[in-house]
Amino acid sequence: MKVKRIVANVKAKNLDDAKRFYQQVLGLEEFMNLGWIATYGSKTRSTVQISFMKEGGLGTAVPDISIEVDNVDEAYKRMKDGEFKIEYKITDEPWGVRRFFVRDSFGKLVNILSHA
Repeated sequence: MKVKRIVANVKAKNLDDAKRFYQQVLGLEEFMNLGWIATYGSKTRSTVQISFMKEGGLGTAVPDISIEVDNVDEAYKRMKDGEFKIEYKITDEPWGVRRFFVRDSFGKLVNILSHA
């Protein structure tokens, strides 16, 4: 048996809040919307991963979701312009990532990063 993908499920009272953060700001495609579930994603192929953390690195909180982007500086600007709450400012980390933490529309802590 092989795991094909891992999907994060986030409880949401209003699916339109997902559209604003994940589609309009991050640029993900809406793959499905059945009125009770909306799925956003990218057709870019990636490795299946799941991380287990004692902390978020350098004493930060453990993020609920990590999203790798091709331009973390642009993502940071869009989040600030969208008035989303930045919890950890954009930082070059000693392990080779540039990242920031932001709260999504549902209060989830999202780690947005690019590898150096």
